[in-house]
Amino acid sequence: VQLQASGGGLVQAGGSLRLSCAASGLTLRNYSIAWFRQAPGKEREFVTALKWHGRRKYYAESVKGRFTISRDNAKSTFYLEMSSLKPEDTAAYYCAADLYGSAFYSRASSYAYWGQGTQVTVSS
Repeated sequence: VQLQASGGGLVQAGGSLRLSCAASGLTLRNYSIAWFRQAPGKEREFVTALKWHGRRKYYAESVKGRFTISRDNAKSTFYLEMSSLKPEDTAAYYCAADLYGSAFYSRASSYAYWGQGTQVTVSS
């Protein structure tokens, strides 16, 4: 199983970015997916998750209303649409997946597979 994150970059505050996570070696429709982020000197934190059946989405309070998680099972890819970006959103963003997923969707330990991270930098 491999997850490949991409789409990070430098953007001004208020701007938008779309991150992608291409999955291989698995049947994505059976996996709960998530995005986490980690800023320098800080712990990895939960951003958003989407259950394998698609009926539940979860967001950290800090990104609610600004970020959207989605998936395209046919392309074996999932996405993080980010808008109204703030300097405090600056971090390395990691995609994650787990077969069917856990009730503890916001815990990094609940995900077996991880992408390598893509850097998002928001300038003020």
